[in-house]
Amino acid sequence: MKIDLSLIGMEKGRQYETIITTKNDENLKNAAPIGVICSGPDTILNRIFKGSHTLDNIISQRKFVVNITHDPELFTMSTLGNLPQDYFNEDTTLKCADAYFKCEVTSLTEAVKQSDPIKKKDEAIVIKSKVTELVINKDTKAMNRGFAYVVETLSNLSRFDIVDEEKKQEYLKKFREANRVVKKVGYREDIEAMDKIKEELRKKGYEP
Repeated sequence: MKIDLSLIGMEKGRQYETIITTKNDENLKNAAPIGVICSGPDTILNRIFKGSHTLDNIISQRKFVVNITHDPELFTMSTLGNLPQDYFNEDTTLKCADAYFKCEVTSLTEAVKQSDPIKKKDEAIVIKSKVTELVINKDTKAMNRGFAYVVETLSNLSRFDIVDEEKKQEYLKKFREANRVVKKVGYREDIEAMDKIKEELRKKGYEP
């Protein structure tokens, strides 16, 4: 079957929140929440900071698995510490993933955004990979942060008319940041929702 990441809602140029699983030379498996940028129907990009087990394993093995899930517990557990080994299948996939795809590294490049406030230049690696297998266990879409930002912005909008001017300016600042993220990672529906919120703020006499 031809591999097409759009089958799990991934669009070229958009970033999605996933859990990447890898293993080391001793077959110890590791999981970490990492953003994935779709660069084509069967290609992706990652940017991972040096010093992580995930990056070390990817450099060593030259392959990894991207797991698609909406389970907040999995994201939390794999952020705070490694998942227990019984959460993994032998091929490094997560047992409870809604979908997953296996990747083989095609290039590793030292790079970092010049505006990055966290790391100095050359302390991150951009990984380009080819998707070799896509498995969909149930109907699902890769998750992005867009919808969560829309909901939070709507919550602020619902309070906009009853707060003081200082709070209004705080909400406007939050809107600008949320809109920036949604434009980068959101689905079309998320972007359209933020555009409608922007128009509503303009009607209230504010320029978002």
